[in-house]
Amino acid sequence: MGFERNKSPIEILLIEDNPGDIRLTIEIFKESKFDNILNIAEDGIEAINFLSKKGKFKDKHLPDIIILDLNLPKKHGREVLAEIKEDELFKHIPVIIFTTSQAETDIFKCYELHANCYISKPLNMIKFVKIVKSVENFWFSIVKLPSHN
Repeated sequence: MGFERNKSPIEILLIEDNPGDIRLTIEIFKESKFDNILNIAEDGIEAINFLSKKGKFKDKHLPDIIILDLNLPKKHGREVLAEIKEDELFKHIPVIIFTTSQAETDIFKCYELHANCYISKPLNMIKFVKIVKSVENFWFSIVKLPSHN
């Protein structure tokens, strides 16, 4: 059964440590035409704790989609991606890699670990906003997301 957008908000987990990127992403999703709940994990360990509903995240819902930076403190984004895609409870959740790295090795490794897409973050704020809105439009209006039932 597919995700029913009109019945509940889209749950997004942003795994990002850059405060500027976090603030900008929050603003973009606040203005979204799609009802959403944006959750933030600022490092790799926090991301896994969020998904596992540990500690302060015990009452959180599994996200419908994950936006993951690679260059994270405490646990690298590739490690987080590997854990997500190896876990039966999480592997169905689409993971969008959104990072400054343009290294071919990072791109290859992320797809090898079953990332759903890889996007290089632009340094220009206008392009950043445009890309996040494009991601939003594609993943929330075109793609059919799985339900958690």
